[in-house]
Amino acid sequence: MDPIFPIRYINPVFRPPSEAESLILPVTNGCSWNKCTYCEMYTEPQKKFAVRDEDETLAALRGCGAQLADHVQRVFLGDGDALALSTRRLMTILQAIQTHLPRVRRISSYCLPRNLRHKTVSELQELREAGLTLAYVGAESGDDEVLARVSKGETLESTREALDKLAAAGITRSVMLLNGLGGGVLSRQHAANSARLINLTQPEFLATLVVSFPQGEARFRQGFPEWEPLELPALFAEMAQFLQALELKRTVFRSDHASNWLVLKGVLGAEKERLLAQITQAMQHPEMAKLRPSWQRGL
Repeated sequence: MDPIFPIRYINPVFRPPSEAESLILPVTNGCSWNKCTYCEMYTEPQKKFAVRDEDETLAALRGCGAQLADHVQRVFLGDGDALALSTRRLMTILQAIQTHLPRVRRISSYCLPRNLRHKTVSELQELREAGLTLAYVGAESGDDEVLARVSKGETLESTREALDKLAAAGITRSVMLLNGLGGGVLSRQHAANSARLINLTQPEFLATLVVSFPQGEARFRQGFPEWEPLELPALFAEMAQFLQALELKRTVFRSDHASNWLVLKGVLGAEKERLLAQITQAMQHPEMAKLRPSWQRGL
């Protein structure tokens, strides 16, 4: 542990873009599933899954309180799925955050749908009342065939059930999907069923990223040998199909991750037609669409 900073990090450290100003508090190392073939985040051996020692986490919070109590307003619980912890242990951590960092107004975490299979709505309500108000759920797709090909270990129904549990508990949901994950062969069903998942669950926030493999595609292709990446026109067409099928009351939509060629921001459904017009322009007049240059997409 750094003698000055009280939290011990194991690199690499990841967090959602909207957590840029948050204190990242690791309560687990890595990801308890760690089988998704598209994911390069929590790779072994440096990120082998383990639950952080509770005493270490509480000591880190005491240290942060001594140094940062007047400054920290947001805390992100890392690594890949803090909600794999028991409700008791999570409550202990949340209560310690309240004690040592009293200015914190938002606590968030990544959440795998499987994390919630054995947590009741009342348990999740207890966590929300203790400060856990936002969960980032990497759904990736609503299509069961795509999910099986990439070893996600989830289905549309299991993801829907988790999102509905979070909603029932009053926890805000931010859902992430991967544009291009089905490649050319499964693109249309990927878009259609992803829209179906989002329509069924009406999340408060929605984000799309473009699937990419900075470390190569070999692992991914083991379960999906016929996969071929979508060229830009096909990526935009898939996004247009997805957005066109959405029927949302009020969801904040962002497609501005570093992986995205075309930055899209708006509220769905109010701004659906404007967003579709931006995609149409990118397809028909890419020179006018302000696409992100390749050098800015270093992932």
